[in-house]
Amino acid sequence: MFEPLKERRRLFGDAFWALFGQLASAIALLAGTRVLTELVTPSVFGHVALLNGFVALGVAVFSYPFICAGMRIGPECLNNRERTALHGVVSSLTARSTALAIALLVLGGAAASYLSYGDSGLFMITGILLAVTVRRELGIQLLIGERKQRGASLWQTSDSILRPLLAISLVWWGGQKPEWVLLGYILASVLSNAVWSFVHSAKSGNNKDPIISRNFKADVWAYALPLIPMELIFWVNGLGDRYVIGYFMTAAEVGLYAATYTIINEAFNRSAMVLLRTFQPVYFQACSLNQTKKGFRVLWTWIACIFSLGVIGVSLLIISKDWVASWVLAKSYHSAVQLMPAIAVGCALHAVGTVVAQPLLANKRTRLFLLGRVCGAAAAAVSIPFMVKNYGLPGAAMANPIYFGIETLVLAMLAKPWRNTGSGKKIVIDQTENEDSSGRVAV
Repeated sequence: MFEPLKERRRLFGDAFWALFGQLASAIALLAGTRVLTELVTPSVFGHVALLNGFVALGVAVFSYPFICAGMRIGPECLNNRERTALHGVVSSLTARSTALAIALLVLGGAAASYLSYGDSGLFMITGILLAVTVRRELGIQLLIGERKQRGASLWQTSDSILRPLLAISLVWWGGQKPEWVLLGYILASVLSNAVWSFVHSAKSGNNKDPIISRNFKADVWAYALPLIPMELIFWVNGLGDRYVIGYFMTAAEVGLYAATYTIINEAFNRSAMVLLRTFQPVYFQACSLNQTKKGFRVLWTWIACIFSLGVIGVSLLIISKDWVASWVLAKSYHSAVQLMPAIAVGCALHAVGTVVAQPLLANKRTRLFLLGRVCGAAAAAVSIPFMVKNYGLPGAAMANPIYFGIETLVLAMLAKPWRNTGSGKKIVIDQTENEDSSGRVAV
């Protein structure tokens, strides 16, 4: 009787801190974007957006698959020592892969500089930004995996406030240059990472010589490997359009599109992340324990929330897009207001697709998840160049619902979230446990 009540209270607590972190971060992002678009031209903003895209690529492909594996395997750890060992493996693999990403980025920058396509110094700064961003994501996501939402939210919020604040300060002092924006982001993450790493390392205590009862490295690789190409595809779907715009048009158009897309995407993404951080750890935990009824109930509560969020968000934006543009973007960026509704529909579909695909991640069927992302990427690879070439910036916006809609449909067909099934992992338990109040069943 008391256990479900305790779990609901903890779930509401998780939701509160997840909401706090996302709301505070969103406010900081909106305010920072508003001021930054007043201080820099669309061309400078476009250059920063393109370089930030490389950071996002490094995080997505070279670090997030290992972090995601740590979050999924974490609930299966038997004690704190095993959890410490798992975190050590995840941290080591993430650090090595990030070093490779930075090396590739610097080499690419040198080649671009040789071909007179850019400044190699900017790519070196971007590499440093990648390193500190990965450190931030590793710390925050592992805290979320342990359901330490308060620590994760405070870390994220401090970083989100400091990044635009320091970037704006450096631009104000040094002028309209992309490097000042990037350096502001770097200094902000270095500061927040140092503070919160110290805080949480002090709380965790000393866990030397952990007892390892399983090969975590092999488990992490097995889970993460199919996610690597999937995250590359995810990056193409989410950020590839700005590079297509840069190819067919100019950096100024990239700046207009990126500023508008950032505002709309962050509004939907932050809201969806509140639900993700609230429901995903609970759902993964239920699946790890083969509590199928609880997992099914959590998943469909999550789906109902994300669908309602999408419908309400798109409707409000269609009504108030001009007002939103006047508040969050400088006047020189207002010509892109017509792009907002189509981008919003695409973001809503993407959020729904992420949720309906959760049974694939929970059941460790990451190869099928990859297949769904491949279908979305194929649709993006065809629709984005065609729409941009023929319709310009409005075409780029209209392509969003096309490829995210196809991806969501395929993921739903593969994951079949309407089926109440257990995880793929068999757990041997006593027959008397099949009928207890926890709802745990043998598969």
